[in-house]
Amino acid sequence: MATTTAPGSRAARRSDRPIRLLPRSLISLVVLILAMALGAAFSGTVLFAYYSYQLNKTNARINTYINGFDNRFKTAASTITADTANGKAEIDKALAPLLKVQAAGAQLSAALSKAAPSVYFVHTLDSSGAPSVGTAFVVAADSNQSLLVTSYTTIEAATHLPAPPIYVRKNGQDTRVQLYNWDQGNDLALLIINQPNLPKLNFAPTAPGLNVGDTVYAVSGLGSAGGSITQGAVADRSSNLIQDDAPVGVAGQGGPLLDTAGDVVGVASLSYAPLGFPSAGVYFSVPISNACQHILRCPGGTIGGVGSQGNS
Repeated sequence: MATTTAPGSRAARRSDRPIRLLPRSLISLVVLILAMALGAAFSGTVLFAYYSYQLNKTNARINTYINGFDNRFKTAASTITADTANGKAEIDKALAPLLKVQAAGAQLSAALSKAAPSVYFVHTLDSSGAPSVGTAFVVAADSNQSLLVTSYTTIEAATHLPAPPIYVRKNGQDTRVQLYNWDQGNDLALLIINQPNLPKLNFAPTAPGLNVGDTVYAVSGLGSAGGSITQGAVADRSSNLIQDDAPVGVAGQGGPLLDTAGDVVGVASLSYAPLGFPSAGVYFSVPISNACQHILRCPGGTIGGVGSQGNS
């Protein structure tokens, strides 16, 4: 059975009252405010403590990083320096063969530049009327004429009558020369050209002389640069021969064999056989001293003139 509240009763009056959120008295209000302040202070303390914790944690990480940075930087710098040095060493190692070739090329170019003004391309005919070619180089000159050494093999037909003419060519110009002297056994011949004071090549000093392994250059009078040049090494050396592997073509026989100073140590040959057999892959050059003994007069190592004509 439902119960109803009579109007005007206490219960009815109590239910009609509004809900009060604030305390009735000032003291209660102060207490409320104080409680709220304490709560806020506690919350702030907690937040500040958490902030301080995180800040200290972050600072610790930063300090750890800073304290190890110097060591890591030094280690990294040392590693970079070492890697740079190793890289440079590897590059230098890789470039070494190229630099060696470049240096050899520069030496060849310098040797050819020094020798070119004194070398000439020689052409004549052999005993059957076919072309015969070689190289000659100036060994002496005065105010009237100049002397050139060449290969006997090139001018052999001119040692008999009727003799074909012999020409030397320089800068595209042919000049007729005179055969003055020769020595068949040493594959040497001496030519005279009626042109004064031509630049000459010097003979290398007899001491200390060549040693096995020394570099030599064979120069030909045929080439767009005023001549051409090849490089080789001495395989054997005696008073009567220079065995080397500097390639010599037909046009280069009779040309000068130079040391690294650009002085003449021998005469290139394709037919000189002091051991009784021809060369095969190596070349027997005639020591320049043989020219002094057979076709030139070289008192004291200085060319003083020509020897007796027609040596054989």
